Amino acid sequence: QVQLVESGGGLVQAGGSLRLSCAASRRTFSVYPMGWFRQAPGKEREFVASITWSGGSTYYADSVKGRFTISRDNAKNIVYLQMNNLKPEDTAVYYCATGERAAKGQYDYWGQGTQVTVSS
Repeated sequence: QVQLVESGGGLVQAGGSLRLSCAASRRTFSVYPMGWFRQAPGKEREFVASITWSGGSTYYADSVKGRFTISRDNAKNIVYLQMNNLKPEDTAVYYCATGERAAKGQYDYWGQGTQVTVSS
């Protein structure tokens, strides 16, 4: 079992920045891909970004490409999501996720989420 705890959310004005963190409870975190997802009110959860276990490859949704950066520190069991030039449409609860099948897009472990609110 892997436990994930997100932090770093908050209220920010449009154009501002936030850095989200996701701390994992287990050392074997370092062998799994990690992903960030978000869910806005009344909408389905959507993919934001993911990173391979080594950090060598990253993937982004078109809506955040060029503004968000995902990274990881396997020594600390933490994955980050740096969010720049935030827009009101980025407002959502952000979740990190991982799991043995994450490389196939199937995430088995999820955090509780952290709220990001971007004001116009």
